[in-house]
Parts: sequence; structure tokens; C-alpha cells
Amino acid sequence: MSSPTASTPLPTRLAEAAAASPLAGRLTGPLQKLADLVPRGGALDDLLRGRPLGHPLHPAMSDVPIGLWTSAVVLDLSGRRHERAAQRLIGLGLLAVAPTALAGLADWRTTDGRARGAGAVHAALNSAGAALLTGSWLARRRGHHARGVLLGLAGTAAASGGAYLGGHLVFVEGVPDRPAA
Repeated sequence: MSSPTASTPLPTRLAEAAAASPLAGRLTGPLQKLADLVPRGGALDDLLRGRPLGHPLHPAMSDVPIGLWTSAVVLDLSGRRHERAAQRLIGLGLLAVAPTALAGLADWRTTDGRARGAGAVHAALNSAGAALLTGSWLARRRGHHARGVLLGLAGTAAASGGAYLGGHLVFVEGVPDRPAA
């Protein structure tokens, strides 16, 4: 992709800036070490890369935690009578994080250049979102509803930023490549 211009939409310019930022450069090394822990080759790698589906697994899996967390925000904004349901949705979203992240790491291993930096920032935003949402879940369990709601809003905002970068990776950078059959 060519470098962004003033006519490029602001979110795309922000995604490009994030991909080229010094932060992205600092994140790629630790993320590579984490990605190296994910087995290469074999049935697990095939599954994580989406080969049995004929398309990448990670983009589809990412809808699960984001959808659950967004639903929790809607319940939080509709009143306290739904606080237990919102807490459960947050917890279910947290359970979906590990397999979603594993599929993302398997895809990230195949990236290079600008996409690698965007993927690193994508992972960092999603990790921050998951950490904040873990705090939200814990606060709610301890009876601190207002704190849980605020942490949930912040976590969902971070995960939404990560989701935007994920869309940028798929639709602008062309990552991940379609897995070979």
C-alpha cells in the first residue's frame, strides 16, 4: 500500500501510523517469542490457520469475544437489572480469548513488513482490552459494579481499536493469506 495522504480516511492513517510506530517495532520481538511457542506443522497448525475451513480461522473467532463484550456493554447501559448477565458475557468473552489469540499468532507468524507492525499493535490493543475486561469481571465479582462497568467500557474500547486494526490487516494489508489446502 502506498503511504497515506490527506485524502486517506483518518482511521486508515492512524492504522498506518500505528504499524510504522516505534511501539510496533518494540512489540514485534516479544510477540515473535510468543508466536514461536505455537506449534508449527501438523493438525493443530492446520486448525489454527483455518485449513479445514478453507479460510483463516482468526478473523471469524475474533467475533466471539468482541460480540460478547459489546453485548455486555449494551446490558450495562440498559440498567443494573442485567448486571449478572453482563458479567457472564464478559467471562465467556474472556474464555474465548486464548483460542482466538492462538489462531492470531499462527497467522501473525506469516506476516512481514508493515503488516507485522500493525499485527503487533493489534495484539497489544487486544491484550490490553482483555486485561481491562478481566479487571471488570473481577470487580463485578467483588461487588464493585460501577468500577466493573468502567473497566468493561475501557476494555471494550481497547478491543474495538484492536478490531479496527485487525480489519485493516485483512482488508488493506491482505493478511492472513488464504491457507493452502
